Parts: sequence; structure tokens; C-alpha cells
Amino acid sequence: MAFEETPAERREVTVRRAPKYVPFLILGGLVGVVVAALVAYGLPGDETFDRGSVFGFFMVMFGAGGALLGAVAALLLDRRSVKRQQRAIVEAVPDSEPDDGTAP
Repeated sequence: MAFEETPAERREVTVRRAPKYVPFLILGGLVGVVVAALVAYGLPGDETFDRGSVFGFFMVMFGAGGALLGAVAALLLDRRSVKRQQRAIVEAVPDSEPDDGTAP
């Protein structure tokens, strides 16, 4: 069977670099946990509270706050990427050999 040339299809697409949100959330949460450890163990505190309990309390607060700040940073970078998007014209290139469905 002879391979038939088909005309290439041209299409206009939008190209931009968008951030992934999950790494920003994880990094923000980890930074919050580090800040919580510094606050709980680095600063003088009340002797009636166990330092582990204080760390756990601050870990929840600062971890959630850090994740929220990470999400805001990702949203700001996403907004910036929308402003810097570019248009490109792509053209489909046909295979040089027809696909018969078997793997090489």
C-alpha cells in the first residue's frame, strides 16, 4: 500500500509557562513548619507548657499559613505567565511510515 501525502494542518496555539501549584503548597507548608520549630524551640516560653505541644500548635498555624502564602505566590506567577504568553503556529507532520499497530 502506497503512503499518501496529506496536506499539513496548521493551527495557532498559545504557549506559556504556568507554575504547578502542589510544589508551591508543599514548599510553603515546609517553610511554615521550619518557622514553627524556630519559634517553639528558639524563643523562651512559659514553663507550664511542654515545648512539643507548643511546636504542634505552631506547626498547624504556620504550616497552614505557609501553604496559603505558597498558593498566593503560585497564583501571582500564573498571572504573570498569562501576561507573557505567546502565540505560535504549529504544523502537523505526518509519519514517514504508516502505523500498522505493532510495536518495533
